[in-house]
Amino acid sequence: MNFPKMHQVCKSDNPFSFNLTNNSNKMQKAFISFLECASNLGGLGRKLIRVAILIIFVWIGGLKFANYEANGIIPFVANSPLMSFFLKDANNKVTNDEGKTVKEYTLNKVPEGQYNQAKHDWHVENRTYLFSHGLGILIMTIGILVFLGLFSPYLGIIGEVLCIIMTLGTLSFLITTPETWVHASPEALAAGEWANGFPFLSGAGRLVIKDTAILAGAVVLLSESAGKILARLKK
Repeated sequence: MNFPKMHQVCKSDNPFSFNLTNNSNKMQKAFISFLECASNLGGLGRKLIRVAILIIFVWIGGLKFANYEANGIIPFVANSPLMSFFLKDANNKVTNDEGKTVKEYTLNKVPEGQYNQAKHDWHVENRTYLFSHGLGILIMTIGILVFLGLFSPYLGIIGEVLCIIMTLGTLSFLITTPETWVHASPEALAAGEWANGFPFLSGAGRLVIKDTAILAGAVVLLSESAGKILARLKK
């Protein structure tokens, strides 16, 4: 038995009918046009990555001069074997009110928007603010160098290498900083709470994991800058 083809079935003298084949072709052409347009966005996308890194790094780097931001990074720095030596007292072992031995920085945390003179003095003595200011300058410099890659691949490649190193260092906090994971209390566990430890990221951990996107972007930009430099060297 021979079945009629689709375009024959859809064909009609009725002025209100439509041709499915024609509509399908139009949709296909529109989709192909979209794909062709999207395939040409690579250059714009890389430029936007540079602008995004500039905004993020200059903004975050500038915040490192605010005391609340400086106080907030101490758990990361104090627990990092790559950075803890910058601080004076953060890793000193002390006894808390519960009789547990803890690192001294845990007794000197200051909630955002709050002020405690004794804890502020401790952070001054600990070199918290000095370290934070230096880190802020470094972060802003990296962001600016990456952005300048729009005009000079030599400046860009310096910024991109530093950006990759910095983001890898930041991601290492997931291994070294206990505060990046949720730690359910014994009472919570007894009540059936199961969000405890890996893979349950705390607020600090959720902040850190986003650096994977910055790392990926920096690798893309590094490839672009390296390609431009190679092209110049081959001339």
